[in-house]
Amino acid sequence: MTSTQTAAPYLNPRAAQWRTSATTACALGLHRSMTGYAPTTLRELPGLARELGVGRVVVKDESDRLGLPAFKILGASWAVCRVVARRIDLPAAHLTVESLRAALDAAGSPELTVVTATDGNHGRAVARMASMLGLRARVYIPRGVGESAVRAIEAEGAPVLPGGPTYDDAVATAAASATGPDQLLVQDTSWPGYEEVPRWIVEGYTALFAEADEQLAALGAHGADLVACPVGVGALAHAMVEHYRGTTRGGAALLTVEPRTADCVAQSLKAGEPVTVDTSAHTVMAGLNCGTPSGIGWPALRDGVSAAVSVTEEECRRAVADLQELGQDSGPCGAASLAGVRELLATPGAREELGLDGGSTVLLISTEGLSANPLPAA
Repeated sequence: MTSTQTAAPYLNPRAAQWRTSATTACALGLHRSMTGYAPTTLRELPGLARELGVGRVVVKDESDRLGLPAFKILGASWAVCRVVARRIDLPAAHLTVESLRAALDAAGSPELTVVTATDGNHGRAVARMASMLGLRARVYIPRGVGESAVRAIEAEGAPVLPGGPTYDDAVATAAASATGPDQLLVQDTSWPGYEEVPRWIVEGYTALFAEADEQLAALGAHGADLVACPVGVGALAHAMVEHYRGTTRGGAALLTVEPRTADCVAQSLKAGEPVTVDTSAHTVMAGLNCGTPSGIGWPALRDGVSAAVSVTEEECRRAVADLQELGQDSGPCGAASLAGVRELLATPGAREELGLDGGSTVLLISTEGLSANPLPAA
């Protein structure tokens, strides 16, 4: 189904009672084995809590994740290592970068190439992992990806190739190019017949929310009452749902935030089925400029998301500026979380429907720093 943009928020208070199966992913073990791993900062911003009329606002700051200015390495590391391990018949249990490199050396260092499409940070993270493993990479991009993002990917040693007008076109181009057993596609969206690798990426992302739980507990908070997550194809939001709707967890309200010009998840939730939107319009939230929800994530998003909003370019720019003034390094995609919470809490009746009040804790997922996606001049 194809649709056009609409701005009204989506609300589903029943989502807080829905439960998914508990994940058994062991991605966090791989992350902890990587040089430079540490939980990213959880920063409390009391001024925003006062503005929003809630008890606490905390930001999960992904502006420096394993040496990259965005969270994407969490999914890319796990998925690339799993794909490569499978190619050389190495068991996934207790997988580390060091053990995988040793296994590649023992296998005679096969000429493998990791292939992906990206609108920025995912491609850079995949290229970084390929380089760490001594492998080649090839990255396709849609039209409109900024020159700084292209240079950052190329600096990781991967050629950047045109993939077509839109993100969906670039994904199709990358998939069509990855022919033969030594061309390993690592994509963060799924389609029929390509679902296992995107699931591994989602598993990698759950580490972010597990860290946030531990950090909130250290602050004396019982947990988040509202979690706001920026959305592209929905892989990170899928990880959010898997984590917070796990059978042993509570019923936090889960919010997805998208650009007004690329709100495929919000429109899909309203329609009750996956919707494709036109993403040809420019947005400063380049990493969120995706037209179709990930197929494997859709059932969890449909049943587990409490609210979905889309935000304008002006709302996003204001959020970037406000967070920078508070000392929080957030690029346009990362700052979308704040813009989305502002939009949601200004909606009449939304607080009451979602069980939010003056004592609630709001967790903003800031997916990137400003260097990952510089804000163009207005």
